[in-house]
Amino acid sequence: MKRIAILGSTGSIGTQALEIIRNNPDKYKAVALSCGRNTALLQKQIAEFAPEMVYCDADPSLNRNADSIIDIATMEDADIVLNSLMGMRGLEPTLAAIEAGRDIAFANKETLVAGGEIVMDAVARKGVKLLPVDSEHSAIFQALQGNGGNRIKRILLTASGGPFRGYTREQLEEVTLQQALNHPNWSMGSKITIDSATMMNKGLEIIEAKWLFDVPLEQIQVVIHPQSILHSAVEYEDGSVVGQMGVPSMIVPIAYAFSYPERIDLLSNGTAKSLDLFSLPQGMTFYPADETVFKTTALARQASETGGSCPVVLNGANEVLVDLFLHQKIRFVDIQDTLERILNEHVPKFGLDLEGVLEEDRKIRNYVRTLFRG
Repeated sequence: MKRIAILGSTGSIGTQALEIIRNNPDKYKAVALSCGRNTALLQKQIAEFAPEMVYCDADPSLNRNADSIIDIATMEDADIVLNSLMGMRGLEPTLAAIEAGRDIAFANKETLVAGGEIVMDAVARKGVKLLPVDSEHSAIFQALQGNGGNRIKRILLTASGGPFRGYTREQLEEVTLQQALNHPNWSMGSKITIDSATMMNKGLEIIEAKWLFDVPLEQIQVVIHPQSILHSAVEYEDGSVVGQMGVPSMIVPIAYAFSYPERIDLLSNGTAKSLDLFSLPQGMTFYPADETVFKTTALARQASETGGSCPVVLNGANEVLVDLFLHQKIRFVDIQDTLERILNEHVPKFGLDLEGVLEEDRKIRNYVRTLFRG
C-alpha cells in the first residue's frame, strides 16, 4: 500500500486524488492533507480519511502533527507527495520533499517554470521520481515509456484552444470574466481556467516540458485540438507518432502517477470512464496555434530562451494579472499586453538560487500591482 501526502487536498486535483484513494483502499492511504482556506471540506476529508498529519493555513486548530506545509511535504514515511498547490506556493514544498527523498506527483507547473534548473538538479542529485500529473505531460511521459532510448523528433503538446479559439484581437477586447471562466472541456480552478483562456497555461507547459523531458524549445509544438481526446503525443525520428488518448479527465494522470510503473483498474469501479471513439460528434480535429492573437505561448518561449529570471518574472506577473482580472480590475487583453511589456523591459538575472527566485518573484508581483493601483 502506498502512503500519499497531498498538498492542496481541497482543490480540484486534490479532491480527485482522494476519489482514487477512496475507490482503491487496498492500494492507497491518504496519510497527510493540507489546505489553504476551504476548512469545511478539509474537516470532511479528515473525518473520512483519518490522516496522520494535517496542516491548514486558515485554521491552525485543524493542524495535526504539522506546524507548516513543509512538514506535510517531508513526512517521513510517505511514499509519494502529490503537489497540487496553486502557483509559486508549490516551489518550496517541492524542493523540501525532494531533499527529503520523496517521490513527487506534481500538478504545480510553476515549480518547473520558475525553478526548473534548481528543481531538476535536486531531482538528479537525490535520485527521486518526478511524475507529471498535468494531462499533457502525463501523456508525453506515457508515450515515452519503453522507447528504448530512441531519440524523438518533437513533442506535440495539445491544447483545447479554450473558449476563445478562432477569436480575433478585436473580439478579445470584449471578453467578459464570465465568458473566460466557461471552459468548453475541463472543470478546473479559476486561475487555471483563465490561463487556458489566454493560452498562458500552454506557455507555462512549454517551459515545463523543456525541463521535464530535457528537450529544446524548438522541438515542442503546440497543437490546438478542441475535443481534448488526444492529450499529447511524441513523434520519433522514424516518423512514428505515439500519443495517449482518453476522455477529458484528470483521474487517469493522477492515478498513473500514483501507480507508476503499473496501471490500476479505474473502469470497473467507475472511477474513470472508457473512451468511446464512435460517440465523438465532430471526430478529432487539429489546428495550428495562432500566436499573433494569443501571444502568451510566444512570450513563454521568449522567457525560456532568455532564461535566468525571465520565466520567474513571466510567471509571477501572470499570477497577479489573472487575480486582477478575476476581481474585474483589468481587461482580459491587459493580461497578455502587460506580460509582453514587462518581459521586454526586464533585465534578466542569472545563477539564481531559491532565495533569488523568490526575491525576483516578490519584486515583480509588487511592481505589477503598482501598475494598476488606484
